[in-house]
This record gives sequence, structure tokens and C-alpha cells, in this order.
Amino acid sequence: MKIVIGSDHQGFKLKVELKEKLQKLNHEVGDFGCFSEESCDYPDYAVQVAEAVARGEYNKGILICKSGIGMSITANKVPGILAALVRDEEMAKLASEHNNANIICLSSNLDQKRMMNIVASWLNTPFGWERHLRRINKIKEIENKYLKQK
Repeated sequence: MKIVIGSDHQGFKLKVELKEKLQKLNHEVGDFGCFSEESCDYPDYAVQVAEAVARGEYNKGILICKSGIGMSITANKVPGILAALVRDEEMAKLASEHNNANIICLSSNLDQKRMMNIVASWLNTPFGWERHLRRINKIKEIENKYLKQK
């Protein structure tokens, strides 16, 4: 699977660990930054990841900042993105199964083992098409309504 990742300075170390683990699992991983622990602004990286997923260049995206909240808010501004803030394996499973989330946002407070369990839960859970597609389509209708107003 093609996965793109991004972080701010708070999530840099966890992003590096995540990239290594995903590559060991034979995923193709794009890294859009940041590339150090020097202070930076999370929207700069969230939008790059979200746009790449929205264009179809990557199947999924993972964003990491201190809380995951700012990344989630930013990514969801990009049309076609369904970004979910996830804190545990159950939320990751539901983000995939119920919401067809194409990006997950993580907190840099996670330890490596928990992070990988969350990512694995998300990647290994298929979308529950029949039951949840109606709701996803309603989200798309809302998005389209506001895009047309611009």
C-alpha cells in the first residue's frame, strides 16, 4: 500500500519510527516532513499530505502532531479527505470500518508499540460498505454544498 506521512516538530521522532516500521511491512511510504525537531507549523505538512491523498497519489495518510487535533482539523479542509483523530485501536478500527477515513491523525504522546497497534488496526480493517456508505455520501453532500458556495 502507498502511505504518505507527515508531522510537525512534536511528532518528528514518532514519524521516523513509523516510517521505518511501515517500510519493514513492505508499504511504500512517502514522507512530506517535517525533517527535524525545529519548531514548525503543522498546517504546512497536513495540507501536503491531504492533497496527495485527495489526488490519489497515495492510498492513505498518517499525520502526527502534539495532540493530533490540529492535523485533523487542517486535513479535513481538503475536499475528499476523511481524516480521523484516533487515540486507540478501537477508534482506528471504527475510523476505517464506519467512516472510511483515508487519513488518521495521531498524538505524539503515543509510544511506538501503541502507535503501531493503532495503525495496524486502521490498515487492516475494511470499510463496511453497505451499512455505512449512506452516511459517507451525506458527508460528501455537505462538502459539495459548501464548495459550490465559493
